[in-house]
Formats: sequence, C-alpha cells, structure tokens
Amino acid sequence: MNLTVIGTGYVGLVTGTCFAEMGNHVTCVDTNPDKVLALNEGRIPIYEPGLELMIQRNVSEGRLCFSTSLVDAMQDSNLYFIGVGTPSNGDGSADLSQVLAVAREIGRNLEKYAVVVNKSTVPVGTAEQVQAVIGEELLKRDVQVQFDVVSNPEFLKEGAAIDDFMRPDRIIVGTASDRAREIMAKLYGPFNMNQNRTIFMGVRDAEMTKYAANAMLATKISFINEIANLCDILDVDVENVRRGIGSDSRIGYSFIYPGCGYGGSCFPKDVKALIHLAESCQYDSQLLRSVDERNKRQQRVLFEKLCKRFGDDLSGLLVGVWGLAFKPGTDDLREASSLVLLHDLIGAGARVKAYDPVAMEAARQQLPKAWFDNGDLVLTEHQYDALKEVDVMVLVTEWKPFRTPDFVAMKKLMKQPVIIDGRNQYEPRQVREAGFEYMAIGRRG
Repeated sequence: MNLTVIGTGYVGLVTGTCFAEMGNHVTCVDTNPDKVLALNEGRIPIYEPGLELMIQRNVSEGRLCFSTSLVDAMQDSNLYFIGVGTPSNGDGSADLSQVLAVAREIGRNLEKYAVVVNKSTVPVGTAEQVQAVIGEELLKRDVQVQFDVVSNPEFLKEGAAIDDFMRPDRIIVGTASDRAREIMAKLYGPFNMNQNRTIFMGVRDAEMTKYAANAMLATKISFINEIANLCDILDVDVENVRRGIGSDSRIGYSFIYPGCGYGGSCFPKDVKALIHLAESCQYDSQLLRSVDERNKRQQRVLFEKLCKRFGDDLSGLLVGVWGLAFKPGTDDLREASSLVLLHDLIGAGARVKAYDPVAMEAARQQLPKAWFDNGDLVLTEHQYDALKEVDVMVLVTEWKPFRTPDFVAMKKLMKQPVIIDGRNQYEPRQVREAGFEYMAIGRRG
C-alpha cells in the first residue's frame, strides 16, 4: 500500500518507518527542509533504539522517503496519516493548530477518495473538526470528493517504540465507514498474523481511549507515589507494600514503582488536556486534578529531601546528578523531573555536575545557556566524573548503568557519602553498609 505520513516527529517517524518495514511504500512529509535532507541521508533527530538502522534500510530499499511537499506525496496515495504535534496551550488544552493546518492542506489538494487518519493524540471531537475543515476547503474549490476521517491513536513507549508498533497489545481504529474499515484492516493485517489485535469502535470512542489509557497509567504512578510519601512518614517500607499489592492480579506490578514523578511528552500533556476537556463540559475531574497535582509536588520531593539534609541555603554545595532524560531509553527532556530539580538546586545556590547516557546533547541544546556560562551546571563525560568532590549524589533516571554502581569507587570520589535515590533503585541496607547516608522515597532498612 502507498501511505503518506505528515509529520516526522516521534510519532510520525516511528509510524512511517514501521509501515515501510512491513512492505508498504511510505512518504513522510515535513515542512523543515534540513530535517528532510537529514532523514533521506539516514540521520534522525531523536534517540530511539533501532530506529536509525530501520530508516536507513528502508530508504536504501526504496520503501521509505522524505519530502517537504504534501501535494506531491498525495498524488500516489489515498491514505494520509496525521502525526504532527499537539502541545499544551497555556490553559492545558491541546493545541490543534498543526493538525487542522494539515487538514486544510489536504482539503485544498484532495482529488480522489482518501482515508485521513488522526495518529496524533487529540481530544474527543477532533476528527469531526478535521472532517469539517477538509469539507470547507472542498466547498471553496466547488468539488465533491469522498473521504473518511479515522482515529487511530498511537500507544508507543519511548525507548521501546519499534517493538510496541511491530508487536502491539492492541490496535485501536475508530471509524463509522465500512470502506475505511476495510482499508485499515488490510493495512494492519500483517500485524495480526498470530491473533487479531485490532479493535474497531466509534471515532470519539477511539479518541477517548487514548486519553483514558495515559490518564490511567499516570494515576497508578501518582497513587504509588502518594503511598510512598505516607510510608516515609509512618516508617514503612514501600517496597514491601508494592510487592504486596502488586501480587493481586487485579492490580499488577506495572506502573506502581515509586519515584520522583512522571514526565515526557505524553502523560503530563494528556492528563492536563483531559482535565481541560472535562472543564469544557462543566465536569469537575477531581481525580485527574489530584493526579496532576501529586505529580507536580512529587517532582520536588528530591529537592525537599536535599534541603532537609543540607538546609534551605545551598550556596557552596556541589551536587552530582545521575540521569537527565525523563525515563531510560530516550534523550527526551520534556517535563523531566531532572529539570525541576536543576532549577530548584541552582536557584538555591548549588552547583551541579550531571551525567546521562544519551541525553547530554539534548541538555546542551535545551538547558539555559547561563547555567553553563556561570558554571552552575557542568555536564560530564562519564557517570563517575559527575561524583568527583560532590557533597551528595542524586539519582533521577533509572538507567541500567546506574543500577549496580561501584559504591567503593563512589565513596572515594565524593566529598560527602550521601545518596538521594529518586527511583528507589538501591537496597538501603547495602548502601548504608557501604558507608553511605541514604535517602529514598518510602524506603526503610
């Protein structure tokens, strides 16, 4: 099949590449000519394990190409995936300007029947807006062309996106059109060889499913963080509690790991968008507001623990930070807990040395230049370099190289043997027996 994917951000790039990998001919469209040139040469703007090699293979074999012209791409395709960004507006609502701009361009150039697929995460009712915008443009041209708008939300985890796309838990397709349903069933047929994972439903149902899934996962994280904070107060070990409740099959172990809050491009944005959607319907989403508020507070827990230990004035304190990305397996810093910690530390007078296995270049590009110029923040080339002469080490992102560190070497490097573990990666007794003062989130022992 011939596909057009509009947008070469995280969603569009993974979607287009994985469809090409399954034998389809895919043109990915982006308005940035430098980005398109780099992609056609096999260079990608994001870190995602396995993606660069997959792009290079499919470009070289002629199944995948990148273009700045949607008009040209539309000539050979009648299946258009919209995968552009939907960032948060100031009020928490999703900014649909890019989605609707793509819909407008499709309407201005549509010549034959097509299925327009919303792959971006969008609020309930967006497909209807896309339908209306395309219809308006066709009316201006005084032409009649049939088309269907389908909701097909993505469920990709950064760091495991290829596996999620190629071996999905479920494929959600929202449509009321038999014709569109047949086309989407054919497209996803190769992904259903072992079992049928495709679930067809109404368009609005599919839009809501995406938001509900992310809100549910965010809720589990905020819940276990709330429990962990209470465990801190009551002298209870949250790890035992976590294992105890996780053994209940109705609860399970997924997403009940305490830490310093969630981040990234999905959970914070989607929870806020769902809250705004509820407010627009005059519905008070108490639970979702609590989830969001708990996460905002949780992202400051490490700083609060540090201040409790060293005082509110951190002038002269040197802090080593392990992990900058919002989670392992990505270089994405969006809404990362590390950013909140860095702002708080530097604002309180501390200096920071930080290391991340893959997010160093992203940090250099995105963090305030003044931090580097003033010597407030130094990015080190090795994880142990971030510990030289520091008064405390703070673990923010649970990368695998951080899980079993050399505590003997760490103690020799650090000025003061203090560890604040923001992801509960270490056994308290082991760290303390190594001669460290150790603080985590809800851990005892």
